Amino acid sequence: MDFHPLPRLNLRGRIPRITLAELAIFLGVLGPGIITANVDNDAGGITTYSIAGAHFGYSLLWTLIPITIALFVVQEMCARMGVVTGKGLADLIREYFGVKPTVVLLLGIIIANLCTTAAEFAGVAASMEIFGVSKYISVPVAAALVWLIVVKGNRRSLEKIFLLASSVYITYIISGVMLHPDWKVLFTQTVTPSVSLESGYLYMVIGVVGTTITPWMQFYLQSTIVEKGVKISEYKYTKWDVYVGCMITDVVSYFIIFACAATIFAHGIRIETAKDAALALFPLAGSYSAWLFAFGLLNASLFAASILPLSTAYFLCEGMGWDSGLNKRFWDAPQFYLLYTLLIFVAAIFILIPDAPLLTIMVLSQVINGSLLPVVLLFMLILINNKKLMGKYTNSKFFNVIAWSTTIIMSILTVLLVITALFPGLGK
Repeated sequence: MDFHPLPRLNLRGRIPRITLAELAIFLGVLGPGIITANVDNDAGGITTYSIAGAHFGYSLLWTLIPITIALFVVQEMCARMGVVTGKGLADLIREYFGVKPTVVLLLGIIIANLCTTAAEFAGVAASMEIFGVSKYISVPVAAALVWLIVVKGNRRSLEKIFLLASSVYITYIISGVMLHPDWKVLFTQTVTPSVSLESGYLYMVIGVVGTTITPWMQFYLQSTIVEKGVKISEYKYTKWDVYVGCMITDVVSYFIIFACAATIFAHGIRIETAKDAALALFPLAGSYSAWLFAFGLLNASLFAASILPLSTAYFLCEGMGWDSGLNKRFWDAPQFYLLYTLLIFVAAIFILIPDAPLLTIMVLSQVINGSLLPVVLLFMLILINNKKLMGKYTNSKFFNVIAWSTTIIMSILTVLLVITALFPGLGK
């Protein structure tokens, strides 16, 4: 029997009531889906959405609808594999595709995540400079903070901290609401596709898509679900954790684009970074809205600087067969914590180097992630449809159509993303 991952109504077409017991189970499994999706709105993502709104106004809001659907599909499959198999994605890739593909993915993701982690510390530096704090103070303090939180914590305490960090993204929603938007105009712009063949517009569409689904997300989500020990009987609740996370992260993205479109674009100001966006909001949207935007950037950067090295440590340890997990102490899983420590240390030190080539780092990360994503999605689809592995929990035919279409479209867009990243003049 095929597995149907989409929610179904009862025979009378009404959504079943949720009992207190079901709510308790949902709250118990809550975490991995919401945390993983929200980390995707990191410093690089916020920069991309800010520029999208500042340069193209409301015209890119409609893209968040198909992007959200794509995120639903990919994250749900990863979560399901974790629950059914009890193994992380790197474990499954090594077992079913061999050591060589695993090593290639391993090297690529380590390099990409190191570059991206450096970009997160750059986000910390940029946001704290808005508050008048030098990067030579903010970056070391931030690096020490995220290291201590993870190494000295455990899975349950860290999950609570990460969920709290996820809730702080509401600052972007509040910042947008404070602009008193015309909701009717916003709705019309959202449901009306605006397509342009102008190279800059296409480049930005590819950038928005490319920041939404990345390889590290799939490995981190599946690993944390496995470590949490979610049972198959509890999966329907984990599925909603994933769906809620995907919805929240793209609602936040929506308000970032909207806030910059309603202010910066409306006044014809050009920006290049999220820091530029926050500074531009001070005279345009008022100090409260701008401070919220800047604080959101700081939270997102710290949040992602904690998670990205973790996802890398999970992947490497699973791929090499080493012990891993936040429930283990440092000397019980030394490779896991040493890799986490090394990634944070190297990334933070790099940002402290005067005139560090941050743009080159971000482009390199974008190119590697774009190159690896189609391969990771292909591996996932082969695994999820393996009846020997998944039993009755393989994709239904209908869901396979959605999943394969998503993979093909994402593959095409990420190839274009790599091309435009390697040849940035094409996006001018």
